[in-house]
Amino acid sequence: VSSFLGVDLSGLLGGTGGGQVAAQDEAVLASCSTGADANANAECRIVGAENSLTAYWTDVEGGAFQPPSVVIFDQATPTACGTGTTDMGPFYCPSDRTIYLDLTFFGELRSKFGTNGGPLAEMYVVAHEYGHHIQNVSGIMDGLDLRDTGAASDSVRLELQADCLAGSWVAAAANTKDAGGTAFLRVPTRDELRQALEAAAAVGDDHIQQTLGGGSVNPETWTHGSSAERVAWFAVGYDEGWRSCQTFGITPQQLANPRA
Repeated sequence: VSSFLGVDLSGLLGGTGGGQVAAQDEAVLASCSTGADANANAECRIVGAENSLTAYWTDVEGGAFQPPSVVIFDQATPTACGTGTTDMGPFYCPSDRTIYLDLTFFGELRSKFGTNGGPLAEMYVVAHEYGHHIQNVSGIMDGLDLRDTGAASDSVRLELQADCLAGSWVAAAANTKDAGGTAFLRVPTRDELRQALEAAAAVGDDHIQQTLGGGSVNPETWTHGSSAERVAWFAVGYDEGWRSCQTFGITPQQLANPRA
């Protein structure tokens, strides 16, 4: 599997300050200290993904960059955006600059949405939410109408850009190193990339409507983009880097097919 190397994860545990991972049950994270722990344990994998993402985005944004906090919760948790629940899936709260994850979502990717899952697919989910933090601190979220829906709405553009930013990290992760000079991830295999793309496709609005909504697809209600769009923008980030993640200021046709 695409795996963490011998990085030290212990510095990211506990607390709720920026760049740290916390859990309602802190004992869950007590064993997370090495790359091997991240390979074997989903909770530790979140710590490792946050570590790698923070190193990557600090390189991009500069030394003043403040990473998000990450909270692993079970069923429900208070946030500055209201009560977060399992039904919401993973989410980012701009008001407290925190990513919230209930790890049962990774099982639902397989059981509800028909993906194969896998470590890289799980880390794509974290990277997508981290992308929302980048959008928040860089001012991209300012002035957007996130209550609007539709295939070319601000909400869809924001989500597709987060997919693209996630793809840029996946491509760079094998070359992103910790303070000791150790790379965070091995280069993903083609199969692992397929699993990550499956995860992106599984949470497309059209796939969710077909799978859970009785089969009827209505683009006017979309908030995240279609499966094909999410895969396409992930691929743009993976192939071309974060600078190409320009989902705003383009036509609906370009948004739907960025490689046309």
